Amino acid sequence: MSADDQAFLDVLSSLPTEIQRYSQEVTDYIERNTNGVGDYIDQNVEKIARSLRDLLADSSWVPESIRPRPPSPPPPIVAIPTSALQSMQNWIARHKVLTGFIVVATGTAIYKTYQNQAKLRKSRRAKRSRSGGRTEVVVVAGSPVLHLTRSLALDLERKGFIVFVISNSPEDDVLINNLSRPDIRPLAIDTSNPPSAGASIERFAHYLQTPHAAVPGAKRHHLSLRAVLLVPSINYLSSPIATIPPSTFADLFNTHLLNPILTVQSFLPLLTASLSPNGESPPKVLILTPSIISSINPPFHAPEATVCAALSAFTDVLTAELRPLAIPVTHIQLGTFDFLGTSARHHLQQQAPSGSVGLLCATEGADPASWPDSARHVYARNFDSQAGSAISTRRIRGMRGSQLRDLHNAVFDVTDGSITSGTIRVGRGAGLYGFVGSWVPRSLVAWMMGIRKVGELKAWQYNTPRSAGSVDEEEESEQEKDTSQDSFIAVDIEQHVADSHIWRSVNEQSEAGINQFI
Repeated sequence: MSADDQAFLDVLSSLPTEIQRYSQEVTDYIERNTNGVGDYIDQNVEKIARSLRDLLADSSWVPESIRPRPPSPPPPIVAIPTSALQSMQNWIARHKVLTGFIVVATGTAIYKTYQNQAKLRKSRRAKRSRSGGRTEVVVVAGSPVLHLTRSLALDLERKGFIVFVISNSPEDDVLINNLSRPDIRPLAIDTSNPPSAGASIERFAHYLQTPHAAVPGAKRHHLSLRAVLLVPSINYLSSPIATIPPSTFADLFNTHLLNPILTVQSFLPLLTASLSPNGESPPKVLILTPSIISSINPPFHAPEATVCAALSAFTDVLTAELRPLAIPVTHIQLGTFDFLGTSARHHLQQQAPSGSVGLLCATEGADPASWPDSARHVYARNFDSQAGSAISTRRIRGMRGSQLRDLHNAVFDVTDGSITSGTIRVGRGAGLYGFVGSWVPRSLVAWMMGIRKVGELKAWQYNTPRSAGSVDEEEESEQEKDTSQDSFIAVDIEQHVADSHIWRSVNEQSEAGINQFI
């Protein structure tokens, strides 16, 4: 067979496949067009029939027997009620962001509630010896006149501690003994006299190292110092800086700042000595300070803001120095507390020297009527505005202070080691005002307190020159000067130099006493 014959046969063999392919494509095209045309015809015929039916049904000339009846109305759509679960799922699907916020807030609230309930259920009792005697000692360094000092002493004694309250005078001994608790005892320490304070600390250390017995004939045990609580004074003067005499600042720094620092300094040799039994943690230092005013530093509160800031800085330095010695220092920043309704209410009311038992951290407000005319013109209106604000009264309007139980529990948890944080906030308003002081602008805080710009200042008034020969006028002016400045201190340079020598001798005596004790 030749090549031409083979090529012809190949062409013939491929013809059926090509014919089948072309026929299939033609069939598909016809079906597509036919279906489209058929659908179009069906739709139009149905539309024409519906229109004709409606026309005949509405025509009155068509007999009733052959009149087409209108189509039956479609069945009503009945809404099937969804379940509560389906409704909730639909709402969650529409509000995803709000749902996430609600879940986070609810979880946080539940966790905080559970945590608070667990803290309340916790058993807080000091350790005792096998014979049932008290073995743990706590020193409260605070004035017995303060309600806070007496409240902490009563609560710590109730939980099984032997409490020593620092006494600076016989009147303080009377207040401490009037608490009528055998395990709340005065500890006389004169911080203004370093040698005397060192001798008192030495006697106290000897008392701790002496074996004690719960009852006569029982097995003796040693006492251990667990904590030293520093409770500075919380009453401060509220007044413009221009109207505060220098003597007031001197007394304030001496009683509210220098005295707490000297108290801690007196106890440092005892804290750094190894007096605790083997296996027990070293004593802890707790420093309590008001935090609301010092967080925002509002106007007319310079004494409290200055003292609290200085105590905070002193606490930071003390923490850094005692950290290598494994002696923890905790700064407890106080908010607002309510003494009413506490377990020690009757003791506080009986021992209160004056006034009622109420909110903690009350200030002593100055009377603008006693200010000079110039100061009253400049500061009086803003002072009265801030005196009635919620920030000045240290509380949120319409809300009472926190219960003292919160502070008692926090002090015990720090003492037994449950809380190891260096700084904690306790009391209503402590955390809120801390946030405000850190993030809210000072100008906005002042505006919220009612501080407004003074429109007009008084002109400067000065004395006219006097003649040199008028002795009577000079004596009269000197008398007026003395009467007008009787609230201020005039510092004599020679006396100041002499005092500096006295202070130097006191420092040398204190160093000698501490070296002898060590």
